[in-house]
Amino acid sequence: MKLLLPALLAALLPLAASAAAPALAGSRPNIVFLITDDQGYGDISAHGNPILQTPNLDRLHREGVRFTDFHVSPTCAPTRSALLTGRQEFKNGITHTILERERLAPDATTLAEALQSAGYRTGIFGKWHLGDEAAYRPDRRGFNEVFIHGAGGIGQTYPGSCGDAPGNTYFDPAILHNGRFVRTKGYCTDVFFAQAMQWMGEQKRGTPFLAWLSTNAPHGPLQVRPEDEARYTGKVPEANTAKFFGMIANIDDNLGRLLARLKELGIENDTLVVFINDNGGTGGVRVFNAGMRGQKGSPWLGGTRASSFWRWPGRINPADVPALAGHVDFFPTLAELAGAKLTDQAKRQIEGRSLVPLLANPRADWPDRTLVAHVGRWPVGTSPDEWKFKNGSIRNTRWQLVSIDGGREPKWQLFDLQADYGETTDVYGAHPDVVATLARSYDQWWSEARPLMVNEGVKGPKINPLKELYWQQFGGGPSADDLQKMDPRKFAESQSAGKKSANKTAK
Repeated sequence: MKLLLPALLAALLPLAASAAAPALAGSRPNIVFLITDDQGYGDISAHGNPILQTPNLDRLHREGVRFTDFHVSPTCAPTRSALLTGRQEFKNGITHTILERERLAPDATTLAEALQSAGYRTGIFGKWHLGDEAAYRPDRRGFNEVFIHGAGGIGQTYPGSCGDAPGNTYFDPAILHNGRFVRTKGYCTDVFFAQAMQWMGEQKRGTPFLAWLSTNAPHGPLQVRPEDEARYTGKVPEANTAKFFGMIANIDDNLGRLLARLKELGIENDTLVVFINDNGGTGGVRVFNAGMRGQKGSPWLGGTRASSFWRWPGRINPADVPALAGHVDFFPTLAELAGAKLTDQAKRQIEGRSLVPLLANPRADWPDRTLVAHVGRWPVGTSPDEWKFKNGSIRNTRWQLVSIDGGREPKWQLFDLQADYGETTDVYGAHPDVVATLARSYDQWWSEARPLMVNEGVKGPKINPLKELYWQQFGGGPSADDLQKMDPRKFAESQSAGKKSANKTAK
């Protein structure tokens, strides 16, 4: 009988998991989603960082489900669009982080809209970066409560529509709150967490909420509280790394306060907390990059692998999940947990898979799949087709096919990730069948994505809309220098002049 017991348990586990997955579906938890900006997979002590200490992120890691092969986009706005829509970023029109190419396609259904339809209250706090014009802002994309900075970072100014309030810094930033700017006091990360926690505390019990908490930190410029920088001064070889780690330490402190607040409110066991970083590492990769090649802005694993921690006390058990997963899976997972009834349009849009079976059972059946990464960011005025194979990759569970220096034609390299996770040895010549299969899938992806790149060639306004809104509210206006920085025509002219200069030098 004792010998039969392990076999019996093994047979019962799949049955238990199949019962657990439906139990999670439609369970309608509160959802707190934390996404940081430019923190890499290696910038967490639970992942092996030898210097940085992140006790509260480590707690999420320890107490939650951990997707260990989870991938996002090589840069930030693309990742955010895929999380919100369940489809790869180029199909959302997002091929860059500026120049109107960061704007989420107007016809896309967002996760926030789906959760609203299921009776959720929705709030966003911090970074949006999917369009600063009125029609693109989060209040038009399913968020009831909006507390955001503009552009891709506090204080940024770019040609066209992408730009933050004038003169903003990480300290005492002006924040757009439900259509009106407020002048806050304190460090930006502290401000965003405080506002989110206040809003969560104001929500009516019994009405679930989504709190989308998106920090600007640790993105540059590395404006950090002196006391946070001091934690790592002298412990790392570069001053900027001390600043970068200090910004992450501050995020970690705020996460600890947030977890304590959920307990104080009596909703800890009713709340799913999810943490993801938005792209590959930046300021910390010289210290630790978890053995990966590449970083932000590259299609290597170091440019796309992300943390993905899911903590829900009493409902999901801590475990590692090795299945290949990614940002496109976020929308269908939360929609299923919320019991949202998706429109036919949303169902057609979503190309990701629900992770609910894996949250219930890390060993649940998970057929192999492919995920594509492409850096995008081709120059203004050029055809995307000229850049199809420039900084792109496609992978399945075992293999990754990478083209760094291609254009209209690929220059493929192939890596066996089971044997070589650091992507050091190109085995392209040894596996022609694998190359052919993955290359066909890549071509299919491009043919689907190409017609949906709706932001290509769009000309933006002469003045950043959030700056214009700020000046309307507080007075003042753009200087000649401001106008120069914001004017998309001037930017195009400067790019053209730069190309001509480069061509002359090459000749």
